[in-house]
Amino acid sequence: MDIRKIIIINKKIQNKRTGTPKQLAEKMNLCERTIFIYLNFMKKELKAPIMWDHINCTYYYEENGSLDFLWNKR
Repeated sequence: MDIRKIIIINKKIQNKRTGTPKQLAEKMNLCERTIFIYLNFMKKELKAPIMWDHINCTYYYEENGSLDFLWNKR
């Protein structure tokens, strides 16, 4: 898994601008199968509540929250 790809996918999901899996794959220069691998990883391992919106053709998060991959000082 490339964390940079996960960060990009996460941002697109947050903004509800993924498009179809095929469109997302094209935007990211990946194959559609790889997009499904990343989405599955995010759902299963990162517990991201990713859902598909059939009307707007985009992925979205079912509930509020965030995936944080940056170092935060305390």
